[in-house]
Amino acid sequence: MRRTLALLAVAGASMIALAFLIPLGLIVKEIAHGRAMADAERQASALVPVLAITVDPARLTHALVSTGAGDRIAVHLPDGGSVGTVRAPAESVVTATRLTRAVTAETETGYLLLRPVVLDGGRTVVLEIFVPAGDLTRGVTKSWAVLTGVAVTLVAGSVLVADRLGARVVRSTQRLGRAAGALGAGDFSVRIEPEGPPELVSAGEAFNTMADRVVRLLAAEREMAADLSHRLRTPLTALRLSLDNLGPEAEQSRQALARLESEVDQIIAAARQPSRAPESVSCDAAHVLRERLTFWSALAEDQQRPWQLIGAADPAPVPVAATELSAVVDALLGNVFRHTPEGTAFTVTLHRGSGTVGVLIADAGPGIPDPETALRRGASGSGSTGLGLDIARRLAEGSGGTLRIDTSSLGGAGVQLWLRTDRRDRAPRGSRRPVGGGWPRRRKAP
Repeated sequence: MRRTLALLAVAGASMIALAFLIPLGLIVKEIAHGRAMADAERQASALVPVLAITVDPARLTHALVSTGAGDRIAVHLPDGGSVGTVRAPAESVVTATRLTRAVTAETETGYLLLRPVVLDGGRTVVLEIFVPAGDLTRGVTKSWAVLTGVAVTLVAGSVLVADRLGARVVRSTQRLGRAAGALGAGDFSVRIEPEGPPELVSAGEAFNTMADRVVRLLAAEREMAADLSHRLRTPLTALRLSLDNLGPEAEQSRQALARLESEVDQIIAAARQPSRAPESVSCDAAHVLRERLTFWSALAEDQQRPWQLIGAADPAPVPVAATELSAVVDALLGNVFRHTPEGTAFTVTLHRGSGTVGVLIADAGPGIPDPETALRRGASGSGSTGLGLDIARRLAEGSGGTLRIDTSSLGGAGVQLWLRTDRRDRAPRGSRRPVGGGWPRRRKAP
């Protein structure tokens, strides 16, 4: 912005300087020319009284010497003679005599002023005054140099003023930009002192108002999340008491309930903490998939669902928290168990690409007829809220990746969760052999 303002100042000041200084330069040149010709006229006028007294060549020679003009003045006498250094051609002298007025003639070295003087008896004497070219332009170069200095000073002053104004605007803009960046990074205490032009002052005040409102909204949201989480404790406690009465057969359900209670505790703790900038987190996607498939394998065996976990033998670091990735995997696998008939097969594949890691969940169910609608929160239909796909989409986009839905190789729905990683090297591919029990044999439901 400062450079742009400086260029605009240079352009504006230059146009103004040219508009005034070019005419002034021409006027200075004309003034110098007129001054030289006026001096020549004065010299000629000084000889007129002498000519009125005598036209004797000897006396005229003495008079020419007394003027101090040297060889610049010559006198053309009525009888055709002349006194002094003659430069004018005879035709120009005849023309001046006939016109009875002063005429000028240009030569290679300057100008000639021919002034006729009418004496008594009708006689005419022509005075010839030579004006060198240097006299015509004396002082012009110096005047032009002064005008050029004025123009440069005008342009430099305009640039300096524009730069100072631009610096003020840029400083206020940069301060507002840094504050916005800090707010986006999670520093909700940042505020600015509005300054600069009225527009930037208004923008700064609006920023402070927005920051205050964001803080209030986040505080209200944290309180609401904490209150809702606290409300879940009562039904969870009742459910735990019911499971305790079921004996050893409900051990797996009690483990799931314990994990749910842990998640609720984490939500309450996170909601009560002040907002701060997000920290860098990461986890091993392969470990998370093995852990979650171990959990879901029991239900898959009960429902006689063949399943496979592919490519999860080697570590696959991803820039997301393990709890978040576990929640997404549980949500996507929960959709498979919820929306496909018992006995429907599914596979989970961990794919490593250049700068990406993908979790691909495919099933042999009826599929998703409208993937775009399913990705919109609350619009998936079939009695589903669509929160699972929405959570997965936000996790993918938070890492710079994407969530895609298409038809799987098994004929049903295929959900592709792609996460961007910070590394640019290609991680080694894991083994393609099934992990976690392979294809279990079907058994009859009890």
